Amino acid sequence: MAITDDLRKTLSDPTPLYFAAGTADLALQQAKKVPGIVEQLRAEAPARIDAVRGIDPNAVQEKATARAKEAQETLQTKVTGLIGSLDTDLKRIGETAQDLALRSVGVAAEYAVKAREAYEKVAEHGEQTVRTWRGEMAEEIEELAITVEPNPEPAEGSIQRPVVVEAETAPAKKAPVKKAPAARKATATAKKSTPPAK
Repeated sequence: MAITDDLRKTLSDPTPLYFAAGTADLALQQAKKVPGIVEQLRAEAPARIDAVRGIDPNAVQEKATARAKEAQETLQTKVTGLIGSLDTDLKRIGETAQDLALRSVGVAAEYAVKAREAYEKVAEHGEQTVRTWRGEMAEEIEELAITVEPNPEPAEGSIQRPVVVEAETAPAKKAPVKKAPAARKATATAKKSTPPAK
């Protein structure tokens, strides 16, 4: 029964659907910004192309060579310093490794919490989006109802007749009630035939 309850709880939770709706809404908001960015790039492209054409390739090559030499010297000094300061004491290295492992577990837990918070924020945004969508749909349905039935109030002098329910419709409502116990028996036999979970 615990598995069934867990499945029922998981399948009835609307949070993943809200997360999907929030993600779709945020993606739509970002997509609306794309035409402006494209126009900005189109406006800036000629100036950038002219700037690239005006650069001397030899000057760029010299700068790249100088930066590569600086990076190589910095790397050599750092490696030399690291090798010189390397402690051969295995116990200290083991403690350091254990400390790093504990830190990584802490960092992983922190990222998990941050991910959960981000998930919940997007789900909240999705819930608000769904409410907005539902509100807009309700307004559209209300406008449609007004269009179809423009005057819901009776005109003066007209008499409204009460709605009469015919006797034939009453037994039809009881028929589905009789079928419900048969469905219960089918689910009860299905539950008995399944082996218990270990």
